[in-house]
Amino acid sequence: MRLNIPLTIERGRLVQTSSDKQSIDQHLDMLLTMQVGGNPSDLEMGFIFNNLKFEIFDEKEGVVLDSTEQDTTDVYSKKISGSSRNVNTFAIDLKQLIERYETRLHDVAVTMSYIREHKKIYIVVKGTLADTGGEYTYHSTLGIWT
Repeated sequence: MRLNIPLTIERGRLVQTSSDKQSIDQHLDMLLTMQVGGNPSDLEMGFIFNNLKFEIFDEKEGVVLDSTEQDTTDVYSKKISGSSRNVNTFAIDLKQLIERYETRLHDVAVTMSYIREHKKIYIVVKGTLADTGGEYTYHSTLGIWT
């Protein structure tokens, strides 16, 4: 089922999108902008990067700094720019999130590139559509809070 996100009701029914690509794009938009813990029915759903909005962003090193210095996770050592082939990047986290929640895509690859002049992170997701075997590409941006 290809439901519109955000969910829209017309004439007592949920509105569906016109294509699989549009449906997957909307789902990835939702996953990308949701904080971890933002969905009460699944507290693991969401992109961890969004939980760091009030932390210090180090443009020079391309990492988020821990303002409390009491972090026990490795989230603050991850690079913002990188691909899902690199181990210590947010791109690998996003790839794993997509593989878990968007089963209509296979062979997912994610690239995140921070452009200092634009104050934006450019995100590209590539994969294969499970139903047709066709190529899939998704582009998005995240603004930086510096």
